[in-house]
Amino acid sequence: MKFPESWLREHVTVAATRDELSARLTAIGLEVEDAQVLGEDLDGVVVAEILACERHPEADRLQVCQVATGAGTVQIVCGAPNARPGLKAPLATVGANLPGGIAIKAAKLRGVESQGMLCSAKELGVDADASGLLELPGDAPVGQGIAQYLGLPDACFELKLTPNRADCFSVRGVAFDVAAALGAQVTALQIPEAIVASEAALPVELQAGADCPRYCGRVIEGLDPAARTPLWLAERLRRAGLRPISPLVDITNYVMLELGQPMHAFDADKLAGPVGVRRARAGETLKLLDEREAALDDGFLVITDADRPVALAGVMGGWDTRVTDATTRVFLESAHFAPSVIIGRARRIGLHTDASHRFERGVDPQLPRYALERATALVQQVMGGRAGAITEATLPAHLPQPSPVALRRARLARVLGLSVPDAEVERILRALGMQVAATADGWSVLPPTRRFDIAIEEDLVEEVARIHGYDAIPTTTPTGEVRLVAPSEARVADAVLRRQLVAHDFVEAINYAFLDADSLAAWRLQDGAVALANPLTAELGVMRTSLLPGLVSALARNRARQQSRVRLFELGRVFHLAEGAPRETPRIAAVACGPAQAEQWSADDRDVDFFDLKAQVEGLLALAGARAEFRADDRPLGHPGRSASVWREGAVIGWVGHLHPGLAKALDLDGEVVGFELDLAAVAARAVPRAGELSRFPSVRRDIALVVPESTPWAALEASLRAALGSLLREVRLFDRYVGPGLESGSKSLAMGLILQDVSRTLTDRDADQAVATALEALAKDCGARLRS
Repeated sequence: MKFPESWLREHVTVAATRDELSARLTAIGLEVEDAQVLGEDLDGVVVAEILACERHPEADRLQVCQVATGAGTVQIVCGAPNARPGLKAPLATVGANLPGGIAIKAAKLRGVESQGMLCSAKELGVDADASGLLELPGDAPVGQGIAQYLGLPDACFELKLTPNRADCFSVRGVAFDVAAALGAQVTALQIPEAIVASEAALPVELQAGADCPRYCGRVIEGLDPAARTPLWLAERLRRAGLRPISPLVDITNYVMLELGQPMHAFDADKLAGPVGVRRARAGETLKLLDEREAALDDGFLVITDADRPVALAGVMGGWDTRVTDATTRVFLESAHFAPSVIIGRARRIGLHTDASHRFERGVDPQLPRYALERATALVQQVMGGRAGAITEATLPAHLPQPSPVALRRARLARVLGLSVPDAEVERILRALGMQVAATADGWSVLPPTRRFDIAIEEDLVEEVARIHGYDAIPTTTPTGEVRLVAPSEARVADAVLRRQLVAHDFVEAINYAFLDADSLAAWRLQDGAVALANPLTAELGVMRTSLLPGLVSALARNRARQQSRVRLFELGRVFHLAEGAPRETPRIAAVACGPAQAEQWSADDRDVDFFDLKAQVEGLLALAGARAEFRADDRPLGHPGRSASVWREGAVIGWVGHLHPGLAKALDLDGEVVGFELDLAAVAARAVPRAGELSRFPSVRRDIALVVPESTPWAALEASLRAALGSLLREVRLFDRYVGPGLESGSKSLAMGLILQDVSRTLTDRDADQAVATALEALAKDCGARLRS
């Protein structure tokens, strides 16, 4: 937000110097990024009039001008392209010193004497325009000091505002904060209602519901097309960073900067009516004021004329209905648009406008009619004309309504660490435009409609703190003991899980929690995805529903950079819609590709496969004292027959396996990629560890080979053994698998070692044989297994 100091002081009268005002603005949270002083040391620069111009005898681009100074006539050699008889412009007389250290002396230019210098705005230090002389109005008094005529010196303050302070995107909004901080009062801005002298009007129809709950418009006819923007208004715009264009455009910009309400002016002769507000339709286009053709869809809000789009609401007007130097009838628009329907729309078509910047952050819904009256007064002051009645369409149910917020005296003192007197609290809040009512334990505060950021008690505490002064808050050393939180024994710490994977050559990755919707669709993981209302880019439009897409994308980037062996893991959150609201779920995932082991000499090379990642899953669950069960899985992302769902204690907790070849091809992956993804809570949960008795007696091993159906999983065999032998079975080791000649089709042979041990005695051969017999009987019954001969 940029504005001249003189404009701010017109709205609030304070005795503070420029430096004090700048420091105070920064102290209350309105950081002054720049305070550029304009028009200092312009003694000797006066308003002058060019009486005659002749071509320089020795230079094609120079003119010899006779210039009236109010104290006589002097000869000036000038190279400005706009120098002409009758032009009034600033003249730096001999002896003057201009900003930048330019001293004006009598001189000869190509043999012709020059008694001073006609100046551009840049040479005076009031603007960056150096294209020609600064043209002054025809009624400028010749001989008057230019500083006095232009209201100089002045300063341009440029504030760096946080997004929540939308109310300060206007001079008047800043004035309220300055008044509160310096104990002053905002000057009343008297805006009388315009006298209705015309029956001209255009009806307004609202068809967008909460997107536009208020729209005001007024026709003014009989305007003087020859009128020009007055110097005082043009200078304020220029010092606020806007270049004057034409009276109607300048007035709407002026009202926006002064009050914070963006407006638009339509040429009323180009409108048939009624004027409407609705969502755009797919396939509609609109030529904007900058002559670009915008392709619209139902995400945009448009202003229509007889259902024809004529402006992009809250962003920019249309080319076909723009005002020109020939406009004699204007339709002024002043409306309230919901921030949600404006956010990001300008960026989608490569724009960023002052209007969209304000509407995205929120504009006072009560301001449109007030701003329209202010603009009407200025239009009639500058261009004359007859005003019609204001046409206002309102949907009261959709207008934002401020709610009272309670501020407790004790809470205020606790947060700030000091007690602010009640009278000072009430003064601050009332100076900021809030309605304050005392309660038993504090105050009930109703914020003004322009303060969208006041919603909870802490917002009011912040207001009191910044106006009372952050430097008034005492610096204290924290006292008391810091409470140490012991880690829960019922959960494996994340750091332990990380160490486990790092020890097996996995590298931790941190990916964005946002993804492209098309990427999720390629993985077929788009169900329940949470779309962002205001994404950073189109490629980051939805929250991730899985960690695997981000990890595989990182893996692919590493593969593209000559990394043949990549092993990545991530602990993070995924997001799903549940009962209409986003739900976050912590997950742990890993992906791997390339050789199973780093390059070395002692073993044959082989690529990482399903069983490598299965071992990692089992290792993670072993940290929690749990066992994993793996069952065939038909998820679209997994390779059929080479992927499985992971179960723990009868509940599915994740997935492990190879990526589907079709998915790998779509992602342009070369080679096999294996991965897993598990619910972190299910992996980390464990029973509280308890000390167990260690047997002092030796163990006994018995090896058996079984023939079982090919479809029987190892997990079923292991479960049957443990159920049959109970605590006697310390461990079971699978050491061989055979399929081939000598076995029936559809069968496999599994050889395993049973480790038997008792805590009370040494097992005899008879005990071991009995245990084996019991195991074989249970395996035959549960799994259809038989002893291989």
